[in-house]
Amino acid sequence: MKTRTECLPCFLRQAFIALDLISADESLRRSVLAEVLPVISATDFSESPAFTTSILHRKVRLEVGRDPYGPVKEKYNRLVLDLYPLLSQRVKHSPDPLWTATRLAIAGNIIDFGIFREIDLEETLDRALTATLAIDHYREFASRCASSKRVLYLFDNAGEIVFDRLLVETLLQQGVQVTGVVKGGPVINDATETDAEQVGLKSLIPVIPNGSDDVGTWLPGCSEFFREEIERADLVVSKGQANFETLHLDLPAAFFLFQAKCDVLATALRVPKGAMLLTTASGLPHALT
Repeated sequence: MKTRTECLPCFLRQAFIALDLISADESLRRSVLAEVLPVISATDFSESPAFTTSILHRKVRLEVGRDPYGPVKEKYNRLVLDLYPLLSQRVKHSPDPLWTATRLAIAGNIIDFGIFREIDLEETLDRALTATLAIDHYREFASRCASSKRVLYLFDNAGEIVFDRLLVETLLQQGVQVTGVVKGGPVINDATETDAEQVGLKSLIPVIPNGSDDVGTWLPGCSEFFREEIERADLVVSKGQANFETLHLDLPAAFFLFQAKCDVLATALRVPKGAMLLTTASGLPHALT
């Protein structure tokens, strides 16, 4: 998916969200914007939006001297962990635990402070369990899970990974070996090894870093070990919009679970903004440009 001019205001808004999270004063705001605006003006429209936002957030972290998203990541890890016992029982007593866990994993994708400032978890959970997915390849997903021995699960955001834990546990109960993948360094509120440890995932499955602090998953920037894990996996499960943007051409057979959070992607996919999807890239009803 290529960047469009409509992405440019979003790039700038992401910088302001990061600055708001640390209550930056006017002087720091000006110094950050002096670094960020040239990045936006040099946007490569032949690349995905994640390409520019990766550069932008490195600039922000360098200029402010810390990870602006650290505290909010911890907050949402704790918040969703408080919901975990209730959600776990909901999966356990479901007629189809895999279906319910998958829907909850997609619902969790709303936790994205790179795009949103406020999140209504309760409304999103209700919608995930009752609404029709805009693109729903659950039958194919369930079949692939049943026939796969090694699943590589690409996590997205902190907080969200508690919902992913429900799906991981369901796969483990089906006898599937799962390896989780997190970012190699902080970027926005994406999950790192620290977050996986905080929510109990590292005690359940092997969790590896992808060797990159890019937004999404840009394979040339990832470690050789991670790329080898992709080759060894029977099935790749990828969470989040940015992972879809950066991987759908490289891994067309992977299953992507996410919400279309922006107008540009929703238009490209021909779905409403906010739509929930469970799909492979090869299974999309039209070509994505």
